[in-house]
Amino acid sequence: MRVDQWIPAFHWGDAIGDTALHMKYFLRERGFSSQIYCLDRDEGRESESELLDAFPASDKDDALIYHFALPSPMTPAFKKQKCRRILLYHNITPEKFFAGFSQEMARISRLGREELSSLSPYCHSALADSEYNRKELSEMGFRSTGVFPLFVNFQRYQRPVSRFDFDLFNDGRTNILFTGRIAPNKKIEDLIRVGFYYKKYISPMVRIIIVGKTHSLPSYYRALIRMADDFYLQPDEICFTGHIPDEKMYALYKVSDVFLSMSEHEGFGLPFIECMIFGLPVVAYNCTAVPYTLGGSGVLINHKRPDYTGELIHRIKSDPKLQEKIVQGQTRRLKKFQKEYPEARLLRSIKESKENPANQDTA
Repeated sequence: MRVDQWIPAFHWGDAIGDTALHMKYFLRERGFSSQIYCLDRDEGRESESELLDAFPASDKDDALIYHFALPSPMTPAFKKQKCRRILLYHNITPEKFFAGFSQEMARISRLGREELSSLSPYCHSALADSEYNRKELSEMGFRSTGVFPLFVNFQRYQRPVSRFDFDLFNDGRTNILFTGRIAPNKKIEDLIRVGFYYKKYISPMVRIIIVGKTHSLPSYYRALIRMADDFYLQPDEICFTGHIPDEKMYALYKVSDVFLSMSEHEGFGLPFIECMIFGLPVVAYNCTAVPYTLGGSGVLINHKRPDYTGELIHRIKSDPKLQEKIVQGQTRRLKKFQKEYPEARLLRSIKESKENPANQDTA
């Protein structure tokens, strides 16, 4: 029996791609024939995947898993397959966040959600990488839904950190870290407001470190730079690193005092897991998938007052016992996450796809 996967783009270092590769080897270990098919892939991924044009005709007893995170030509092709069809949803940022920054990104977001909704009659079962995303699928009418978290390669985090970067940022400042796409839903502007408050009312020895690609949405990034300048934050007080190698990012996790997320839309939140790994206290705005991923750990805030958030960070920074309590809670959550066996949910979904025919079955 074949259980193949479709993924629009197969990139190095991408959490969705890493999850697909993990699933492929797991399925092969269980005796299934399995391959990853994609529309685009990075150089070096050729031995681990095939292009979609090479996808062979499928049998009704085969299964196909479609990783969905954006609109693509895969969607109409997926609907036409005669095999059992399983959706694995990785979330789409709502178009409202792109208003005023990119009409194209807003259009892509809108089309993505329209495509997603159109898939419900064609899927024999549907998985999501968080409970928040699963609820979204259920509200759209998908049947037989379940959670299959992103695969986390914990061995990856055993690599040495960059000693140069650790020493560079270990200069006595309070380091407030955020990692993620520089995109409007991440609300980087709220990080700037907290940094301004901390500098003016608590201590000038503060630094906001923001790790993530700055060219994904240039208009938003430029607006952030202008805002930082308006708030009189100097380059050594707010640092946009851009995309950096793992060893540099790990050094920043280790040298930082607090991880602060003011994001208003998260589909999963891999950086929260990374904070658990590196023992970095998390303060996060309570929304979307954030409470599900943190699972009762970290510190959730229900509003965005810069004064409250700044004072909270200062208290965590100044109280070793509080730091230890937060980190212990995150470590317990990490152990629970590591003990979860989402592969069992995958096998059940494959079984359920046989028991639950789709409304638009092409067989």
